[in-house]
Parts: sequence; structure tokens; C-alpha cells
Amino acid sequence: MSLLPWLRANEALPRPSPRSPAEMVLETLMVELAGQMREAERQQWERSQAVRKVCTRVDYSWLASAPRPTYDLSPGERLQLEDVCAKIHPAYCGPAILRFRQLVAEQEPEVQEVSRLFRSVLQEVLERMEEEEEAQRLTRQWNLRAPRGSLATFRSRARIAPFASDIHTISEDVERDTPPPRAWSMPEFRARKED
Repeated sequence: MSLLPWLRANEALPRPSPRSPAEMVLETLMVELAGQMREAERQQWERSQAVRKVCTRVDYSWLASAPRPTYDLSPGERLQLEDVCAKIHPAYCGPAILRFRQLVAEQEPEVQEVSRLFRSVLQEVLERMEEEEEAQRLTRQWNLRAPRGSLATFRSRARIAPFASDIHTISEDVERDTPPPRAWSMPEFRARKED
């Protein structure tokens, strides 16, 4: 039996088109939001069922399985969230998701509050990104403006000799019972003698 039909079938499978990192971040964050909204909706439903069981003391939920109402974002709100998600750098996607999950676990929000919480996390991440970009910009400016001649002139005037021959060892000082003349962890600096 020939394996050629199987090999041809594997070649014909469509390969996923390469997506940009921004698209992947957008999709990842929106999937996380949808998952957290479903989880909040499930918890809200379970809480309402527990309250109903306490009030009626009889559980007839097995008798009628009514579809649960689902909460959906309005198209305008979804577009606004997607716009904010598109501004998130891929390196900040993971920390944003972790922070969002942490806040959801701490606050246990209602379904309607999850998108507000998500937006606040995204704003925090954007502010952190701007702060770090500003710090990098200032660092680049400082590096461009910093005078480089001061260190070079110091090098030409001083010689660093960590292994100079006139450095005393601890054993010599112990034998002579004299205090060490300087800190042992510091290298010896000497100025060059101008001829």
C-alpha cells in the first residue's frame, strides 16, 4: 500500500497566516476578557441559585433548565477596549493578564463590572509603558550629553595598580603587629609622575 495519498493530504492543509504581534496581543487580551466575563457570570448565577435554594428550601432546578442570560459588551465598548488593547506592547501582555486575574480574584466583580476593571488594568499598563519609555528617553539624552572627557583625563593622570609590589599582606602586618595602612579591599591609586 502506498503512502503517497497521505503525504499529499498533509501538504494540502492550510497553514495559519502569520499575524503581527499587535494582533496576537489584541486577541489574547480580548479572549482573556471574555473568559473572565464568563467566569463572573457563572459565579453570579451560582450565587443567585444558592440564595434561591435558601429561600425556597426545595431544589427544582433539575426540572426546568432555562437558558442563562448572557452579558455581552456593547459594540462601542468592545471597539474602545480593542483600541486600548492594540496599544499594549507584547512584553506587557502577560503582566496585564496577571494583574487583571489578580484583581478579579480579589474583588469578585459582577459581570457588568469586569469590563471596567479590565479597562483600569489596561490604563495602568499604558501608564507604566509611558513611564518606562520616558525613563529610556531621558537615559538616552543623558548618555548623549554626558561629558566623556572627565573619565579619560582621570585615566591618563592616575594609574590603578591592584597588584603592586609594595602592597603589604595581612600576614606581614600580623608578624610586625602593626595596623594595616589602608583598606585591603581597595586597589591602590597612584598619580603618574610628570617628568
